[in-house]
Amino acid sequence: MSETITLAVRGMSCAHCVRAVTEAIRAEDPAAEVAVSLEAGQVTARTRLPRARVAALIAAEGYEAL
Repeated sequence: MSETITLAVRGMSCAHCVRAVTEAIRAEDPAAEVAVSLEAGQVTARTRLPRARVAALIAAEGYEAL
């Protein structure tokens, strides 16, 4: 079952950041729908992954997920 998770993320500034975060989440949940807003500093994901795992994946890419 998928849920929508929204996290504040610090350190994202460009298209590479968007791609890195999106690919990290989709590597573990290929069906995930990921939206990244650089302006708002937010990542929203509709995914089967738990919130803590999504935050950990983002952190592993070098960004601070709150």
